[in-house]
This record gives sequence, structure tokens and C-alpha cells, in this order.
Amino acid sequence: MTALAPKLRPLSRRALYQEVADRLREQIFSRALEPGNWIDEMKLSQDYGISRTPLREALKVLAVEGLVTMKLGRGAYVTEMSERDVTDIYHLLGLLESDAVAVVAKRATDVQIAELEALHAELEGALGNRARFFRLNEAFHLRILAIADNRWRSQIVADLRKVMKLNRHHSLFRQGRLEESLVEHRALMSALKRRDPPAAAALSEQHFRRGLAAAVQAPLAPGRPRAPKRATT
Repeated sequence: MTALAPKLRPLSRRALYQEVADRLREQIFSRALEPGNWIDEMKLSQDYGISRTPLREALKVLAVEGLVTMKLGRGAYVTEMSERDVTDIYHLLGLLESDAVAVVAKRATDVQIAELEALHAELEGALGNRARFFRLNEAFHLRILAIADNRWRSQIVADLRKVMKLNRHHSLFRQGRLEESLVEHRALMSALKRRDPPAAAALSEQHFRRGLAAAVQAPLAPGRPRAPKRATT
């Protein structure tokens, strides 16, 4: 006589704290919650109509992503980016994405290269719409990562890009940077179509170096002191 297999309990719906984390993330990215702001847990709990338990679980998720900083005895704050943070993140993004670009130049199918061309064409057409340009720019970079097909690299880059959105002085905010970025993307697409991994990787690294220069040179809001400039090599 065979023993009856235990009944599997039904899968639960998506946990509430995950939905709360999504909403908080949106508020942070939209600047409804500004970098450096203290997060009022009681007020948010009331606004969301939830207890503080799922809110605190959500804050832990965002803390792991780097979007929230937990301060002992003081609560949670939206992470504020220093110039060193920006420099370090650009450095890592440059290394990881340039490696992915080389893989794409070597291994991508013609169909995949055509997908990137189509995305780039959309990006060219979005020059007059900053919000759409930002979305398509990120989509282009993430598609390169997807084609390169290394889930660990993709996961790390996705987390770094989330934190990058906290930067008050994103590189694309600088006057003229959108046009410069497009020129760099055109050169990168050309290298990808030629199937030239070294050239593609070098152009990607240059793209991030110029992005960093634009980000750290962007003017600060009136009354805010600039952090000391970090020497780079």
C-alpha cells in the first residue's frame, strides 16, 4: 500500500510587502520621496491603508537594492548619492556593460542586431521628449544585456541602474548630453553591425566615461554645496 502524497498548499498571491516596495520605488524614482528625505512610516502606513509590518518589510527590500538607507535609532531615509557613489557606479556599469557589448558583437544573431537597430531608431526619434528618451535609452542598454545572456551580470546591472536613478544630476540632464549620447550610440551600433568586439567594448567604455563626466559636472541646485571632487585615473 503506497502512502498518500501530502497535499501541496495553494500558491499565495504576491506578498503585500512586494506591492508596497513597488509603490515606494515609484515614489522615489518620481522624486515624490527625494534623496535624503526621512521616510515617515506612520504617515505612509496611513496613506497606503496598511499596517507598519509590510511597510517595514518593503523598506528592507529597498535597503538591499540601495535605494533606502537605514539609520540606527533614526529610521529609514531615501539614499542620497555622493559624487564618489556616482563615480563608483559608473565605473562598474562601464566594466559590466562593455563586457556585454563585446559578447553581443561576437555572438548576436542578425535578428538580435536588427532589434537593437530598431530600438536605436526609436531613441533617435525621441530626442525632443526627455522622458521617452530616458525610457528608451535604458531599454536599449538592458536589451544588450539580455542578448549577452548572463543573468548574474544582468541582475547586478539592474540593481546599479536603480541606484543610479537617485542621482540628482543624471548625466543626461546636462545641456547637450542627449545629442552626444546619440552620437556615441550610433558609433556603438556601427561596431556591433561590423561584428567588432574590441571596438564595441572600447566605445561602450568611452560612453560611460563621458556619461560620468557629464554627471559630476552638472550644476548643483542653488544653495547646495558640491562634494569634493574625487580623483580618478
